[in-house]
Amino acid sequence: MTVVPITSPDLDALEVSWFAPLCSDDYRHLGVPEGDLRSSWENTSEILQTADKLGYRNILCPSSYQVGQDTLSFVAANAPLTNNINMLAAVRCGEMQPIMLARTVATLDHMLKGRLTINIISSDFPGQKEDSAYRYQRSREVVEILKQAWTQEEININGEVYQFEGLTTQPVKPYQQNGGPLLYFGGYSPPALDLCGEHCDVYLMWPEKKDELAGRMKAVNAVAEKYNRTLDYGLRVHMIVRDTEQEAREYAEELVSQLDDGQGTKIRERALDATSLGVSLQAKNREVANEAGYVEPHLWTGVGRARSGCGAALVGSVDQVMSEIEAYQKMGIRSFIFSGYPHLDECKSFGERVLPNLKTCSLPEVYGRVPSEPPAVPLAAGERM
Repeated sequence: MTVVPITSPDLDALEVSWFAPLCSDDYRHLGVPEGDLRSSWENTSEILQTADKLGYRNILCPSSYQVGQDTLSFVAANAPLTNNINMLAAVRCGEMQPIMLARTVATLDHMLKGRLTINIISSDFPGQKEDSAYRYQRSREVVEILKQAWTQEEININGEVYQFEGLTTQPVKPYQQNGGPLLYFGGYSPPALDLCGEHCDVYLMWPEKKDELAGRMKAVNAVAEKYNRTLDYGLRVHMIVRDTEQEAREYAEELVSQLDDGQGTKIRERALDATSLGVSLQAKNREVANEAGYVEPHLWTGVGRARSGCGAALVGSVDQVMSEIEAYQKMGIRSFIFSGYPHLDECKSFGERVLPNLKTCSLPEVYGRVPSEPPAVPLAAGERM
């Protein structure tokens, strides 16, 4: 396995995050909907607030058009209800006019006192099918506009999608300094890697064999080096941890015991990223797994039978899961986004069994983005005290 250097200095500390199932992705048995686990304010906000109390350092708030709740509204509503946890808000580039998006994100960042991180998404919109290169070009231009709006006094861009010249940026700057909220990004195509290598901070991956993950890290690191940058690396993976390996494996089997594969296919295909390269690689995991669904001794692919996107879980005892996390950490993976079914129960299970044994950190603080005092807000032209 290739060990890839990362940017932040405290290599023994990890950003350990949980997942808010905004997109109707919460079950006791995969593929079997239950009313109290639907994507509702009551369920998902309780998960987020529980993660905050247990000491998770971030939480992914995903985005979907087909099902679930609006991401940025959800983040805003939880700002005054949480104290320490960062929120990783998924932003689908092009959904909102980018200068208005810059203002929205900056406002959220002030509401959260710098506890905001952004997951850059480049998938299609409903009813549309765009070329992959175009989608990533649109995302690139959105990110460039965001950075200009957050750090400069005017916006200038002559792009394929957006053109602005000498546009002054009076909206408030983000609470976080030195560039605004950290940008997390996942993608596999050459345009995706180039966008991440030049502009983003954390490269997120879905679970694969460790050698394959190391190869992906090496590829994006090579791109980042062209821009004189280094990145942090993150892994999004489900979690089934119990006191013994047998208990964990039995729970995994129970989780899919009522799954109809036809229904599972419908769940996978309803997502806008269902035909992406990343999703196809998750399907490949299932194809090469053993009869029990394991592609590595503790990496189980059964979750992907009824889920698009991240399709595998770490399954094992506390010691086994700790060893797996340590192995990923030695590879250079610094940020982890965990989840489990049902999400509230597994948030508590991991938070009580494993989280206290991990040294954790907040990446915005490590990067020096969060100021010790609120940043001064300059007066706009014509304003008076």
